[in-house]
Amino acid sequence: MKIDYAKIPASDRYKLMAQSVVPRPIAWIVTEDEGVLNLAPFSYFTPLSSEPATLIVSVGHRPDGRPKDTLANLRKHGRCTLCLVSPELLEPMHCSSKPLSHEESEAKRFDIPMTGIFEGFPPMVEGAPSAFACTLLQEVELEGSKTRPLILKIEEQYIDDSCVVNPERLYLDCELIARVGPNYARLGERIEAPEIPE
Repeated sequence: MKIDYAKIPASDRYKLMAQSVVPRPIAWIVTEDEGVLNLAPFSYFTPLSSEPATLIVSVGHRPDGRPKDTLANLRKHGRCTLCLVSPELLEPMHCSSKPLSHEESEAKRFDIPMTGIFEGFPPMVEGAPSAFACTLLQEVELEGSKTRPLILKIEEQYIDDSCVVNPERLYLDCELIARVGPNYARLGERIEAPEIPE
């Protein structure tokens, strides 16, 4: 099968890309506006650079064309807390993908406990294995796209002690949930890198 992306609708492109580029980590982003916490998961997400330390996440718009709360809040305040998702947090994370009004908090609606960890940033999801305090560095405009890639600069990172295998070498091992097509998955067997012949 060979597919010309110029000849298929965006919905079909999404299906193909989301099922081909797997597994994808999930960015569970917390923003705040007027005292209302917004939580939303995004799987078009990956590290971008370590100098400067940046992540990139793509955020779409609502069906009526208005920006989603995550994008609107980041444009207004320029800050977010990005949480990674453990298996224990799968259900509340998935629930928080339900569209709510700007005035309603997913944390309150779905009884998701939050805890303050970074000064000057929104709280993180309690129990998240890791979280990043991020500032909005750049918004990328893609011609013809309803999706906005956002470049987020990492200011601080929280890592649960249970994830730290070797603190001196900064070796981490967190069990995280990933997106695989329309479903979720745990990472399976770890495979050691083979040796490269001389």
